[in-house]
Amino acid sequence: MAILPGISGPRDLDRLSAEQLAELAAEIRVFLIENVARTGGHLGPNLGVVELTIALHRVFSSPDDPIIFDTGHQSYVHKLLTGRQDFSGLRSRGGLAGYPQRSESAHDVVESSHASSSLSWADGISRAFTATGRADRHVVAVVGDGALTGGMTWEALNNISDDNERNLVIVVNDNGRSYAPTIGGMARYMNRVRTAGVYRDLHRKSDRFFRAFGPVGRAFYRGVRGGTHGFLSRFSNNEELYSNLDIKYLGPVDGHDIPSLLETLKLAKDFGAPVIVHVITEKGRGYQPALDDEADQFHAVNKIDPKTGTPLAVSGTGWTDVFADALVDVGARTPNVIAMTAAMLRPTGLAPFAERFPDRVYDVGIAEQHAVASAAGLAYGGLHPVVALYATFMGRAFDQVLMDVGLHRAGVTFVLDRAGVTGPDGPSHHGLWDLSLLQIVPGIRIAAPRDAERLREELEEAVAVDDAPTVIRFPKGGVTPEIPAIERLHDGVDVLSRGEGEDVLLIGIGPFATLALDVAQRLNAQGIGATVIDPRWAIPVQPSVVELAARHRLVITLEDGIRVGGVGTRVRQVLREAGIDTAVDELGLPDEYIDHASRDQILEDAGLTAGKIAQDVVAQVLGTRVPIARPTGEVPLHTGTVEIVANLSDERGAEERRRR
Repeated sequence: MAILPGISGPRDLDRLSAEQLAELAAEIRVFLIENVARTGGHLGPNLGVVELTIALHRVFSSPDDPIIFDTGHQSYVHKLLTGRQDFSGLRSRGGLAGYPQRSESAHDVVESSHASSSLSWADGISRAFTATGRADRHVVAVVGDGALTGGMTWEALNNISDDNERNLVIVVNDNGRSYAPTIGGMARYMNRVRTAGVYRDLHRKSDRFFRAFGPVGRAFYRGVRGGTHGFLSRFSNNEELYSNLDIKYLGPVDGHDIPSLLETLKLAKDFGAPVIVHVITEKGRGYQPALDDEADQFHAVNKIDPKTGTPLAVSGTGWTDVFADALVDVGARTPNVIAMTAAMLRPTGLAPFAERFPDRVYDVGIAEQHAVASAAGLAYGGLHPVVALYATFMGRAFDQVLMDVGLHRAGVTFVLDRAGVTGPDGPSHHGLWDLSLLQIVPGIRIAAPRDAERLREELEEAVAVDDAPTVIRFPKGGVTPEIPAIERLHDGVDVLSRGEGEDVLLIGIGPFATLALDVAQRLNAQGIGATVIDPRWAIPVQPSVVELAARHRLVITLEDGIRVGGVGTRVRQVLREAGIDTAVDELGLPDEYIDHASRDQILEDAGLTAGKIAQDVVAQVLGTRVPIARPTGEVPLHTGTVEIVANLSDERGAEERRRR
């Protein structure tokens, strides 16, 4: 009889024998493979933590003892054990989220799927429990070895080690990988631990020797192994530097041996002070197609055949693919171009560049702040770094963009993948904030290509800039069909279509140019003359955009980012600065945390469909909806717009030259 259907909460595990727990683990693996194959999701990481999650919920009492998953992509097993076994709508609207989500369960604590923050959360929660008289409660943080490459982890450890009067357990889930194999000096150390004879002997001899002493003897052995100076001194072998960081270390423990996990976690629970439990697991455990996938062991998959692991649908060329090829071409012609990323070499498209130019790629681990500041130094040294990140992670390094790259006018190009609405990954993975955040950096230039050809040419233009940061952003998924311009203006702005009159100017940012063209076609059919432009370089706002806006009755901006502080806001401000009173309607995403759903569903919710936009624009032209279009034939507030804009540009240029 199946065990998993009878698990409605963690305490149902208490009645199971060791043999039944092992059977449950096998059932969970089958469940994950069958269900994630139908929906897509994070398969490899969850297959690797089945026994670990079972042991955690057997030993600790969630939610009274909060379990915090760093990143959270490995929380599927946690969901199953806390009463959420309907995976039919995983990562779809109305279904389970792909990460912990408080609205789903009291057992979910931290929703953010940005890595390396779990120990800071655990530090804060455990301090709060102590301060409010709840010191009997435990806090557990499950952190991957990849997250140990992030600076926040070490900042938190520094503070945790300063207060040893808390029930805090840090489980290091060590599988040697983040997305791909974990890099850096700490990773090399952990790899030595993972492959050392001592660890292999632990597997071979513990059953023969230490079981003879019973559970007490086995627990004593693991406790003694920890030493007195803890986990950090093991990383550095520097006793003097880390001797004051007194965190108990237990392990390494086989992360697929449930009895060993239970004994070690019980010892950690009873210790009465912060403890690190080093657990060695295998990503993709129990599923040969995942184990055979050298790239990322099925870290995240689309719909697949559960038997073979092969994708059920062959995807077309994606934005990431276009960038990957374009960067190799640029690198072949420009020797000073180098590439950087933060533990995402393959997801951001840098693998082909790394294969072609292995000495010109730097993967710094999950350390975006370091990557950006280091890029400023590389630029100072005469190189041109191309820093490839997901747009959602750009916010982690904003201070470095502002103060290290921007202030020093460093020639660094940021390529932001997954910009805008990403869909099923949910609120912490949408790339909605980069346009609003980055455009406030003085001197920055931001491009959003509308198609593959524009991505290639804008990358070429970006790496030619050596005195300011440049940004290229593009969305997740397949690249849009090529949209040729009917005219390129003197400052690089592309005109994509013109109507019979100049009623509405539609400014489509990046792939939203397609949406703008659809809207224009609907407006032209109703006798409203619409012009569509793609600024190519959305920031700074080009003089021709101001000139065109002055000639039209209404300006509509369309962008795949939040409206607050977006490109539309910048256009409106520049128009006012130039004395142009043409009304501007800035269309984009609301300043909200948007739940997981399909991209089309999210855009429809935001009113970003051609039909809805055209309907609203008609009302604005007719004067029944604000902002109201200027009446036909009315002269703009200022004439001589071109001269005004040119003068503004000349003044800014002169000021820039004076500053230099």
